[in-house]
Amino acid sequence: MFLVLLLTLFLTGGCVEALENRFIFFPDKRIEATPRDRGLAYEEIYFTTSDGIRLHGWWIPGTGSSLTILWFHGNGGNISHRLDNITLRHDLLGTNIFIFDYRGYGRSEGEASEEGTYHDGDAAIGYLRGRRDVDPTKIVFLGESLGSAVAVEMATRHDCVALILESPFLSIAEMAKASFPLLPIGSLLQTKYDTLAKIGRIRAPLLIVHGENDEIVPFRHGRRLFEAASEPKEFYGIPRARHNDLYLIGGPAYLETLNRFFAKAIEAAASP
Repeated sequence: MFLVLLLTLFLTGGCVEALENRFIFFPDKRIEATPRDRGLAYEEIYFTTSDGIRLHGWWIPGTGSSLTILWFHGNGGNISHRLDNITLRHDLLGTNIFIFDYRGYGRSEGEASEEGTYHDGDAAIGYLRGRRDVDPTKIVFLGESLGSAVAVEMATRHDCVALILESPFLSIAEMAKASFPLLPIGSLLQTKYDTLAKIGRIRAPLLIVHGENDEIVPFRHGRRLFEAASEPKEFYGIPRARHNDLYLIGGPAYLETLNRFFAKAIEAAASP
């Protein structure tokens, strides 16, 4: 009876939209630090989406690799909360890194939405392809958590040399089931991020990474996406890793796996 009453209140009180916003997007406007605080050279980047939203990001040049990682971050915080992760990848991978904030996050204008994040992704790709120091044939899309859904959508629209998904989920509806198993709200949500419906269309080399102890996105989501994906594909489970510590628990071994994956992706792209 309580659940029926609660669901009725959501439906009649207009609370589904409010719950949806709190469930999906957790932006933070304050930039707590910059790559300079980690001893990294970088550029402050501002660029504009097709619908007129000004976005902010960081360009961190690599140390020898010709690859560029375009980083689609998760639903919480902003780019400054990824600095430790950025530093580790920069030091051990040597690739260029471009990470930006979606609309409503950090110094980016606007308000977050599913369609908005797709506009943001399109604009970030356009910006990168316009840089003279970027090889447009060697851009890797990296999506973490919510960013994995954005990265998959981008990979259906734009070419990339490889696609990496960290802690990906099947869809918002499936996440609602996992997070609110006794409250059947999945079908009521307007935001879809239906990665499962899109993953089979990806033709770039795919690496899915998931923590075996992920407390937010069930490990089975990553496995099911892997099963639905087309070749070439790889799955890398990290024992003991939770949702936000893949790079810490995975450590150098995971980054070495990334380097091997990159090498194979570049070789495949160079093959006739």
